[in-house]
Amino acid sequence: MYIIYVWTHFSLLAPLIGLPFFPLQGDQFLMAEALISVVLEQLASITRQQVQQQVKLVVDVKKEVANLNDNFRAIKAVLKDAEERQVKEDSVKLWLDNLKDVSNEMEDVLDDWNTEILKLQIEKQEKEDGNALDTTKKKVCLCIPSTFFCSGQVSRLIFRRDIAQKIKDLNERLATIANMRQNFNFQYTKSGTELIERQKTTSFVDQTFGRVDEKEFLVRMLLSESNPEGQSPLVIPIVGMGGIGKTTLAQLAYNDEKVKANFTKRIWVCVSDPFDELNTAKAIIGALGVDVNSISNNLEAFFQSVHKSIKGEKFLLVLDDVWNPDYTKWENLKLPLQNGAVGSKIIVTTRKEEVARMMGAPDNTIKLEVLSDENCWSLFTRIAFTNRKQDECQILEPIGREIVKKCKGLPLVAKTLGGLMRCKKAKKEWQDVLSSEIWELDRMEQQVFQPLLLSYYDLTPMIKRCLLYCVTFPKDHIIKRKVLIELWMSQGFLVSVGNKEKTMTDIGESYFDNLVMRSFFQNFEEDEFGDIIRCQMHDIVHDFLQYLTKNECLIVEFKGGEERIELPNKLGHLTIMFAPEEPFPFSFDHCQRLRTITTFNCKITSLSRELILQLKCVRTLNLSDNDIKKVPDEVGGLVHLRYLDLSYNERLKKLPDSLCNLVNLQTLRVDGCMRLKKLPEAMGKLTSLQHLHADIQKWPPLKLPKSIARLKSLRTLDLTVVIEGEEGLRLSDLRDMDELQGKLWIRLQGKLKDSAASDAEKAKLVNKKHLLHLRLGFEWMESEVNQSTIQEAVLNALQPNSNLESLRISSSCSTLCPNWTSSLINLKSVTFSYCDVCKYVPLSVLGDLGSLERLRFEYIGEVKKVGFEYSLDHQVILFPNLKQLEFEGMREWEEWDHDENDATSSSPTRFMPRLSTLSIEWCDKLKTLPDFLPRKTPLLQNLIIYNCPILSQSCKDRQGPEWSKISHIPNIKIDLKTEQKDGVSIEQEEEIDEESDPN
Repeated sequence: MYIIYVWTHFSLLAPLIGLPFFPLQGDQFLMAEALISVVLEQLASITRQQVQQQVKLVVDVKKEVANLNDNFRAIKAVLKDAEERQVKEDSVKLWLDNLKDVSNEMEDVLDDWNTEILKLQIEKQEKEDGNALDTTKKKVCLCIPSTFFCSGQVSRLIFRRDIAQKIKDLNERLATIANMRQNFNFQYTKSGTELIERQKTTSFVDQTFGRVDEKEFLVRMLLSESNPEGQSPLVIPIVGMGGIGKTTLAQLAYNDEKVKANFTKRIWVCVSDPFDELNTAKAIIGALGVDVNSISNNLEAFFQSVHKSIKGEKFLLVLDDVWNPDYTKWENLKLPLQNGAVGSKIIVTTRKEEVARMMGAPDNTIKLEVLSDENCWSLFTRIAFTNRKQDECQILEPIGREIVKKCKGLPLVAKTLGGLMRCKKAKKEWQDVLSSEIWELDRMEQQVFQPLLLSYYDLTPMIKRCLLYCVTFPKDHIIKRKVLIELWMSQGFLVSVGNKEKTMTDIGESYFDNLVMRSFFQNFEEDEFGDIIRCQMHDIVHDFLQYLTKNECLIVEFKGGEERIELPNKLGHLTIMFAPEEPFPFSFDHCQRLRTITTFNCKITSLSRELILQLKCVRTLNLSDNDIKKVPDEVGGLVHLRYLDLSYNERLKKLPDSLCNLVNLQTLRVDGCMRLKKLPEAMGKLTSLQHLHADIQKWPPLKLPKSIARLKSLRTLDLTVVIEGEEGLRLSDLRDMDELQGKLWIRLQGKLKDSAASDAEKAKLVNKKHLLHLRLGFEWMESEVNQSTIQEAVLNALQPNSNLESLRISSSCSTLCPNWTSSLINLKSVTFSYCDVCKYVPLSVLGDLGSLERLRFEYIGEVKKVGFEYSLDHQVILFPNLKQLEFEGMREWEEWDHDENDATSSSPTRFMPRLSTLSIEWCDKLKTLPDFLPRKTPLLQNLIIYNCPILSQSCKDRQGPEWSKISHIPNIKIDLKTEQKDGVSIEQEEEIDEESDPN
């Protein structure tokens, strides 16, 4: 059987709310507004391309474009009014439905149009190159989409005429819709956020559970007399998603007896949105007991009154529910508040991290996390079990505890569910609630979803679209940031408006950051540079998005059984879960608007030719982690496809040549396809390809065709690029890939010729300014004497751009560092590994890199000395920002080489003043530690020594000859044994524990 989540109509619940709240209607408005923005941008883009390429695919194109623009803009002007009125007027809702249908169809037709222009560009380039590729003769013609499998100019003309006719027909339908708007007398109205009543708050607090630690921390900050960096008054933001308890925490601290005694004045103001300085000033004055009616009704008068009223007072001001990140408004309000006494504080609660940053208080910010299940249970039972008999509570408790798990730590949900269950007496009623989804419960909309809807309406239409798309992920799914942005791009959500220099990836990054700062994501995982790489979405936010997308998205979860399901005609996005080991389980005959198919935890074995031919409008096809052996040739006819994920289909051996006909493809993922040996030869035709993820996680890596050199738009090349010399891919083939960003791994295989350095220079790595992480490796050629010299020349020719942040080099060069190393002013991390010819590590070469934070040397087998080669009589700081220094597998390393005078306190040379961690592992012959450790590294916190027998013996029992150099380091671990922790020896710590033991 299937478990099917279809977001059904909830119009019967409107009387419960009494507000134009329903996300169904809001979603219709959102989709219409966002779709129109996309279509208008498509029209502008196509018009530009036709002028630039001097092609004319559609007769009277200027006239058609003008008509489309006029009609869409006329409709867009009244959409906000339509959105409000559709709640009560079915005719308006029908009008919006028709508009959405036409917009979707128009987007597809314009995509056909744009595809035809792309194909003309490819053909033109091939003619200029005189190098037409063989795949133009294949069964699937490059020039014709799947609905027109034919060849020749006659068929192309028929196809173009068909596009022209579709545009004309849709234009007529759009004109009718535009004219119909006049029948409704639409007016311009306020934005959606003002359609929802915002709940006002006060300082009074109800009984709470949890938040003990958070309250104590906040109270300590409020009682502190010192303000960091001289801030007066100190601002303390509380940030978190709607319903997580920000206001409650502020109320708990506000009403704490010690806090009451600490401040002469306490003021509570519910700010909400829009932020108005005059109303906020009035609220402050009123709270201070001043008659606001006695003050002239202008901003200056009220600010003067605030300034006068708090003079010399030690005050606590709570600004609850702040939304507006406009610094000028905050600056205006802050100035009169600076007249208070030292120790005055301001608590700000907000859902938006950018508000905390705007107020200049990122270091003071309290980010609220979810409550424990036990605290949610206590909150739930206080409400749900009131006035119940004990034996009744015992019967309902097991079901209640399962219900509380739906809260996922949100106190607002616990309260709402408690209120819902308070009126339900029978066990069956409780079981029904447990079996229901959150969005199916009547009180959820008003009490839980309404606060989330405020955050939702605060987004721009395009960011709303991006947020809604996250519902295609299952609950609790770990969302990879880069994957999410590529998915948004495939759906056309990342439209550049105004700033044409911003790439789609740039726009996606800003949208993601926007959603992060508004607390729509949680459980962040960061890389070593502090950038978010993965996150999750709270279950309640996921429920909310499911509610919003009930007519657009469908999740089918297989639970066994044989029955089939017929999909809705207007389905846009389909998610399939737990499909068994069998062919693809659906037919898409009636799904003309399907844009996304994505699978999770499935084991699909095959895709039929008929299935592929049904996916006419699909833009995103995620079949990762299945058991697919073969991809049908017909996939080359999916002309709208932007995103294809076949990763971790471990039995997939080959990609069809027809794949190279997907001229719109932006992302291809074949990671983990361990039996895949190479990509199709005609990959160079994928001129729209921006992201290629092909790390098959075995050696040898995937073989790239030489035609990949034509992919000038490529931004991600996520695999080891193997350079094989004359026959295969060469370094010079990378010369035009100047848009590459993120990481690039290059492995030079086999014996290098004398001309290798010249070819390496043609790669023009220095032009790749978006490249942040570079790994360069060479095959070890033990018997070839001159290879070390050639490798060194190649390395010197592969100079990267100065924007590079991390570098890893594995080579057989006698010199460790290339001659361009000092130019990398933004370099944060460097690793040298398996440089077997090198015998000396001259740290001084890297000492001037001001941004360097991590330096690692591993398995450099011939090195005997690590030294600085510095002896200066003037002030110099080596490694000014280095925090981590690591050595591993340096089997022959015996000693440090540096001038003895440099170790003294009087020496002007400073070594690694910010070093916090020193790690030395598997260095068998190392005898000593550097003499500069005690005096030159004041911030050193951690020392790790492992499998270094001589060195470990020198520090043994805290009495060896080397111990004096390291005794000042708080945390020391030698051979997995902790010798010192937080500045206290383990023996001392054990003695203290024994003395404090009452037994």
